[in-house]
Amino acid sequence: MLLYGIGNILVLKKIIHPSSLLCSVDLNLQSGNLKMSGSATLENKLEKTVYPILFAISFSHLLNDTIQSLIPAIYPILKTNYNLSFSQVGLITLTFQMAASLLQPFVGLYTDREPQPYSLATGMGFTLGGLIVLSMSHNFHLVLVAVGLVGIGSSIFHPESSRMAHAAAGDQRGLAQSIFQLGGNLGSSIGPLLAAWIIVPHGQMSIIWFSLIALLAIFVLTKVGNWYNENVIKTRLKRKEKITVSHSSFSKRKVAFSVSILLILIFSKYFYLASFTSYFTFYLINKFHVGIQTSQIYLFVFLVSVAGGTLIGGPLGDRFGRKYVIWVSILGTAPFALLLPYANLFWTVILVIPIGLILSSAFSAILVYAQELIPGKIGLVSGLFFGFAFGMGGIGSALLGNLADKTSILHVFHICSFLPLIGIITGFLPNIEGSKKRKKKVIA
Repeated sequence: MLLYGIGNILVLKKIIHPSSLLCSVDLNLQSGNLKMSGSATLENKLEKTVYPILFAISFSHLLNDTIQSLIPAIYPILKTNYNLSFSQVGLITLTFQMAASLLQPFVGLYTDREPQPYSLATGMGFTLGGLIVLSMSHNFHLVLVAVGLVGIGSSIFHPESSRMAHAAAGDQRGLAQSIFQLGGNLGSSIGPLLAAWIIVPHGQMSIIWFSLIALLAIFVLTKVGNWYNENVIKTRLKRKEKITVSHSSFSKRKVAFSVSILLILIFSKYFYLASFTSYFTFYLINKFHVGIQTSQIYLFVFLVSVAGGTLIGGPLGDRFGRKYVIWVSILGTAPFALLLPYANLFWTVILVIPIGLILSSAFSAILVYAQELIPGKIGLVSGLFFGFAFGMGGIGSALLGNLADKTSILHVFHICSFLPLIGIITGFLPNIEGSKKRKKKVIA
């Protein structure tokens, strides 16, 4: 037995010679380094912010929302041409917003599983069709069909373009969403000006010229689709192998509760915004007796301030935490909103600037907060929140229009001034950034 044991040791020493062991370790280390190098290269590629794509998506968002903002901008014209009530004006908004909102979560859920890089150009095709019908419509029902087509285009555009912005964001997700949202808000502010300069003097038929904007957007979105196809979809399997998808650090109950809080905040924000986008021109005309073109210029001032707030919300969320940006952006609007119904024309124009600036900084922070709360479901989360925002805007416009018919447009703005106070419930949201830090310490 002893001789057998000594013999085995000698054989093992011969097989596992120190030089062969070192060689094996060296090869393993080299192999590991190669794997780490490949993984690091892929990770660096994913963490890099692709600004040309972000600006292209933002520019497309500008074109898309310029077209969409024409709809509320021409409400005074449609109201006069077809002798509409405020309830019917609200129904136009409701039709557009419902078409734009109901499909978005389903589009996002489907493209989470099967990304469609050219769906953006397809969606813009629906918007183009809606413009053509709107320019040629001769009754209220055709107007509803036209805005419904534009709404369908929007329901395809927003969740998928938000996904592409996320793919190009790298590690600056808040900034990326702000750049993306900035284009949309700039487009929303430009629309009323273009309506005042082109549609008001030349009539409803002149809407057909805006089809050129839709064609330009289709061209840009096709190029963005090419990038997404080459740089994201074709590396999808590689990403799944190398990059692990993180899971929420909160329980399902906590996530559901947090999402509910976020949706209530979206409700307060977009109900209040609906009072401006649909009825601010009527408010100015009825209270201060200004003309249609003048009222649209004042609406432009508000919408530009909305665009500015959108740009700062994301980067501030990246730096200071999204929860605090959400809190300040909703609740911080309240003092200015409460003063607005009692202001004269000069102070009305002054007050709408901080209202738009502060309130609009919320959405980028809310969206990225939700995406981090439910990781791995970018399309679904984007579709849910964009869809809910559009839906609340549509329902808010319809309900506020009905309220304006029964009371007055001045009463509507007085009631809506209390909505930003709902922002106090932001305090119930968990601190995602703090949770991430604690998780990192545990892993370390």
